[in-house]
Amino acid sequence: MQIVNPALDDYLNDHSSPADELLRDLAEETRRALPDSARMQVSQDEAALLTMLTQLTGAQLAVEVGTFTGYSSIAIARGLAPGGRLIACDVSEEWTSIARRYWERAGVDERIDLRIAPAADTLRALPAQETVDFAFIDADKVGYPVYYEELVTRLRPGGLIALDNVLQGGLVVDESDQSESVRAIRAVNDTIAADERVSCAMLPVRDGVTLVRKL
Repeated sequence: MQIVNPALDDYLNDHSSPADELLRDLAEETRRALPDSARMQVSQDEAALLTMLTQLTGAQLAVEVGTFTGYSSIAIARGLAPGGRLIACDVSEEWTSIARRYWERAGVDERIDLRIAPAADTLRALPAQETVDFAFIDADKVGYPVYYEELVTRLRPGGLIALDNVLQGGLVVDESDQSESVRAIRAVNDTIAADERVSCAMLPVRDGVTLVRKL
C-alpha cells in the first residue's frame, strides 16, 4: 500500500523548506555508499518537519533513536534552542562515521552526543527526571515499545515524541501479516492511543508519523 503516492514526491519537496547543498550531498553519498539501506534515510519534507517540531518545542534536550547517516539528526540539531543538545543513539560505527563528517561540515557536531550502544541501554541510563523536550524514534521496529516507554517517562510536560514508520506500508491493518516488526508497531500504536499520560495524532506523512505530547 502506497501511503504517499510517489507521483507526489517532487510536489511535496517543492512545497517544503528545501534541502541545502549539505543535505543533498549527504543524501547522495548515502545512496551511493549504502544502496541497500538508503531507504532508511528520512525524506526532505520529513526533515523539514523535524526541524520545525524541534523549534516549536524550544528544545534544549532532544533524543534521537536511530541515527543512520545523520540526515535527521542534522535537521533536529538545527532546530535546537541556543545551548541545546541532541543525544543520538545508534549501533553502527559504519553508518555514523558518515554522520560525523556531515555534522562537522554542518557546524552542529558540538551539539550532538553520539552514543554507540543498544538504544534501550542508552535510554535506561538517562536520568529518570522529566527533562527531554523532543524525541524522534526511527530505528528497529521491534524496539519501539521499549523506546517509547523509556522516553515518555523522561519527557517533560508539553514535550513531544515523533515516531516514524507507524503504518508499515499499510501492513498495520493487514491482519494476515504477523511479522515481529509489524506486531511491535501495532502494539506501540495501541499503547499510545490508550496512554492517559499523553495526547497524540497519527499523521499519514510518508510511512506514517505519530506525534505524542506529554500532558
